[in-house]
Amino acid sequence: MTMAHQTPLPYYHHGHGTGPALVLLHYWGDTSRTWGPVLDRLPEHEVLTLDFRGWGRSNGLPGPYTLRQLADDTLAVIAHARISDYVLVGHSMGGKVAQLVAATRPEGLRSIVLVGSGPAKPPAAITPEYQEGLAHAYDSDESAAWARDNILTATELPEMITSQVVADSRSAHDAARAEWPLHGIAEDITEQARMISVPALVIAGEKDQVEPLGVLRDNLVPYLSDARLVEIPATGHLIPLEAPDALAHAIASFTTAG
Repeated sequence: MTMAHQTPLPYYHHGHGTGPALVLLHYWGDTSRTWGPVLDRLPEHEVLTLDFRGWGRSNGLPGPYTLRQLADDTLAVIAHARISDYVLVGHSMGGKVAQLVAATRPEGLRSIVLVGSGPAKPPAAITPEYQEGLAHAYDSDESAAWARDNILTATELPEMITSQVVADSRSAHDAARAEWPLHGIAEDITEQARMISVPALVIAGEKDQVEPLGVLRDNLVPYLSDARLVEIPATGHLIPLEAPDALAHAIASFTTAG
């Protein structure tokens, strides 16, 4: 079932299959399309993907575009889709949203997978100067392509995917695009992370320049009560696009364990 629903719900797609459902939350600069290669490798799973408020097919939804609003939207979409047994899978910004969702201890949440996630505690590198520069990463097709090739990835992507990354990074409402670099990335959510009671799998890319393994080890894992950290070799920050085989395997292994 595909929903282009009336406001305030963002666009979402609910694909039926075996459970638990995977609720997949995308990074800053993309849409639900980022999960396509991973889902191709998990065809049997029930899945729910959404375009965050202000992004992609949810571009027309009004703000605010804060992390808390995105978390509230996620819970509303899960309820609307009538999903009662699920795993949250959040990439980068989506991982920070997943932490806020999990901190509310919603009924039906089984576990969380945090993929190159924004950490609960912002690292020292997140200075006002860094934030201001990041806010301009997607100002043009050229700047988005440069960020893709020099910061976000460590491997070569198929041509179709490289075009998708640029198109999606440029798809956001201006205020939604600015919210993460100017505010969300610097938000300390350690108090909320400590409230997460379900098991967590934290996935790092070996060559991730955005959220390196050391940042996830020091600024995220210590605030989770039950976390396991794994590294995927030879991938940068766009793990769902660069290493879909390894990521799909890690998600499937984690969600079926125990």
